[in-house]
Amino acid sequence: MLLTSRNNPTIKAIRALRQRKEREATGLFFIEGIRIVAEALQMGAPLETLVIAPELLTNPYAQTLVEEQRELRTPIVETSAEAFASLSSKDGPQGLAAVVRQRWHTLADLDPTAGRVWVALSAVSDPGNLGTILRTSDAAGGAGVILLGDCTDPYDPTTARASMGALFTQRLIKASWAEFAAWQATSGWHVVGAADAAATHYRRLRYPAPLILLLGSEREGLDAEQQALCETLVSLPMRGQADSLNLAVATGVLLYEVLEQRGE
Repeated sequence: MLLTSRNNPTIKAIRALRQRKEREATGLFFIEGIRIVAEALQMGAPLETLVIAPELLTNPYAQTLVEEQRELRTPIVETSAEAFASLSSKDGPQGLAAVVRQRWHTLADLDPTAGRVWVALSAVSDPGNLGTILRTSDAAGGAGVILLGDCTDPYDPTTARASMGALFTQRLIKASWAEFAAWQATSGWHVVGAADAAATHYRRLRYPAPLILLLGSEREGLDAEQQALCETLVSLPMRGQADSLNLAVATGVLLYEVLEQRGE
């Protein structure tokens, strides 16, 4: 059945996933566009529903994807162009979207024998930054991101777009600082933090394994208590007038230094 009204209960329920509180309540999120839906399918993301607007779905590759999902009996919601536009954040909707189930892990899931670096972020607030960090961690062979404290939602549409598919390859954990501190004390993981005033240049440290790179919020960095959780603090040199690097850039520099040291 073709859904034509933007006030249809199914359309309204999908549109509500724009709101973080609804994503958290349902454990679902919404993605839109041929590229990101294709990436979700290729990476085995837990798809709940495919959403299509046949009138807008003119791309042959996208049409093939939909037919493959029909054969797999994936639930498909078909809408009119107008109803689909009410869900879309794009100027030119492509007629393909999906509702996907969120995937979360716990600190207990971290495997110290896997040899992969984790990134821990304190109170990251910019969804674009978080998406870029996920993308960079994936590119550098990182395992995932630990979100500490009050962080932006990794399943925000902006984060999903900025991650360029890494949202479906990187593992995600959220924890309070108290939970992280209690776990870290007995975990055997090495925590290396980044701080402007740290005496150790980031390239002069031999990064140990298993490793968690800890970075602070965009505005505040790591406070004294958070720095105290770190085995070592490193700094990135600043030669110009700027007093700090963008959080995603700083994370990328550190990840690739670790990658370089490990000869990968």
